Amino acid sequence: MADETRRDDCPAMRPAVRETYGPADLSGLQIFAGGFINFGYWQAVDLDLPLDEAQRIRSQEDLYRLVLDTAGALRGQRVLEVGCGLGMGCALTLREYAPAEVTGMDIHPEQLRRARAAQAGLLGREPERLRFVQGAAEQMPSAAGEFDAVISVEAAQHFPDLVAFAAETARVLRPGGRAAVTSFFTVDDAPGRPGELAKLLETFADGLDIARPVAALAQAFTAAGLTQVRVESIGSQVWPGWDSWLSRWWAPGTWPRNFLPAYRSGLLDYYVVTAVKEGADQSP
Repeated sequence: MADETRRDDCPAMRPAVRETYGPADLSGLQIFAGGFINFGYWQAVDLDLPLDEAQRIRSQEDLYRLVLDTAGALRGQRVLEVGCGLGMGCALTLREYAPAEVTGMDIHPEQLRRARAAQAGLLGREPERLRFVQGAAEQMPSAAGEFDAVISVEAAQHFPDLVAFAAETARVLRPGGRAAVTSFFTVDDAPGRPGELAKLLETFADGLDIARPVAALAQAFTAAGLTQVRVESIGSQVWPGWDSWLSRWWAPGTWPRNFLPAYRSGLLDYYVVTAVKEGADQSP
């Protein structure tokens, strides 16, 4: 595993992001069992039966598999994950998709430290295939055309500037490269959406998550010159399972259980957004 690259010029983190992924260590909470930090894709889990930790971890892994499958054939490819957290998705990518190399990028140095600790020894047979770098979604420490695929799993809701993220994604992708991003967004750009979500969900009230329509990301990709931009809702396979899992700790009406009502009332949804950089080798 290559040495972590440090960025002294990395843009400043927003305070809520610094706290949540630093001292608070979201990854250490039981709701994110297994080291992944995402809500999960629960299609393969029977929600009518009691949920256990193994099913929870599968839901998180399956969210990565969905994104990685959407990113195209990755064997022998160079993959960048933006917002890699503890690197569990990077490890899954190496284990199941046989890329040439994976770069995990995160803005938070504490997350990178934890990622190196979490992955130490797991991939020792091929240490150079995985590296971690510090960088922001809006200012990636990578060369133009360096990657065949750029993925991001449940991190874009934190990115302050989707236009800059899209421009950087387009810059670091090679011609024919693909981007695949999954996260939660508002369903439209109605002016009252941020306030409505802030009343329901603490993460929107304290600034950890930013309320923006999914169209903002799709339009940013298009403006950056990416093509074949597609938006797919996967909320029906995310929100009910996430709510069922949360029910082990929180009662209905408590703020963590308000994600499902926000989805059902048409305020919030979960999406996969994909795009392609024009050029050769656009095979799926």
